[in-house]
Amino acid sequence: MELNRRTVIAGAAAAGLAATALGTTEASAADARGDRAASGGGKPVRELFGRLADGTRIHRWSLENGGTRLKVLSYGGIVQALEIPDRHGRYANVVAGFDDIADYVAKSPYFGALIGRYGNRIDKGRFTLDGTSYQLSVNDGVNSLHGGAQGFDKHVWDVEPFTQGPDVGLRLHYTSADGEMGYPGTLRATVTYTLTRHGDWRIDYAATTDKATVVNLTSHVYWNLAGEGSGTIEDHELTIAASRYTPTDPGLIPTGELARVAGTPFDFRRAKPIGRDIRAGHEQQVRAKGYDHNWVLDKGITAKPEHIATLRDPRSGRTLRIATDQPGLQFYSGNFLDGTLTGTGGRTYRQGDALCLETQHFPDSPNHADFPSTVLRPGQTYRTTTVHTFGA
Repeated sequence: MELNRRTVIAGAAAAGLAATALGTTEASAADARGDRAASGGGKPVRELFGRLADGTRIHRWSLENGGTRLKVLSYGGIVQALEIPDRHGRYANVVAGFDDIADYVAKSPYFGALIGRYGNRIDKGRFTLDGTSYQLSVNDGVNSLHGGAQGFDKHVWDVEPFTQGPDVGLRLHYTSADGEMGYPGTLRATVTYTLTRHGDWRIDYAATTDKATVVNLTSHVYWNLAGEGSGTIEDHELTIAASRYTPTDPGLIPTGELARVAGTPFDFRRAKPIGRDIRAGHEQQVRAKGYDHNWVLDKGITAKPEHIATLRDPRSGRTLRIATDQPGLQFYSGNFLDGTLTGTGGRTYRQGDALCLETQHFPDSPNHADFPSTVLRPGQTYRTTTVHTFGA
């Protein structure tokens, strides 16, 4: 979800975040030194995935439970692969990603990453809180996107594996210093990935601060239920339980209006193929080059996750059901994938070859008093949960 993902690529290159992939020989030596954690009993398995330019080791954790297989990197909390079976029991990786850390550092349009401190856009990177104005890192034209040039997706997280009863998972920890990317307060974030006995992938976000700040965490997985690199997602059928959405200005910043979806290409209250109306010529679609908007969920903010969206691939029969306690869902139809990125399966990603469904508070909420608040204060704990349920 962005105006132009190339700005992210350029920002990473300018920051000098070059990295090197780990060769087979080095991987074997690393394993001998204990870089591969012991496996067995359904516990997460750790292996060395690569190194950053400064030598920092990046590990990949593999989890399996209830028929779902998940691979997660310590860099950015990235979901590098997620495998689920089709109607015939055949497995495929259904998320876009890369085979080496260098591509994630230099090229990635947020493939599979944890997003923070603030998912989505903030107008001109500015907001005012308690009478103090803050200027954030600007990395998307004149706006701040996904936490700025060095958001949570570009940091190494501490990873703690766990098993709890029939469930298995990872707890990821990162502390964002006061002033990082312009945000006030030291923010201590914990994100928990759990694979349940039924194969659900649950994400629990938590954060605390020592100074009033704003926070909006999400996951930026790119889905293709037919299998990553298999082609367009325009035949996927999507349902979103939302009667309104937030139209945007030419910079994809919400205007403040909560517009009705009825009678527009944005009406997904009943399942329909994504490609049916994607070229309808609606002004909002022209601006975004497809869908890249926040849907205002009918349920609003809830005490526990409620079902809000269903994605189905008719070819494989695979389905994804999403439940959340959040008030919004950003649907991005992969508009800026342009054939320059090669994924884990060795195939290039073109426009519309994957999509994102990001549970969230609304974009630019700090500048819209009528939007649900994203303010977090000392003594409070930010908590939110999203659950992904798979079927075929």
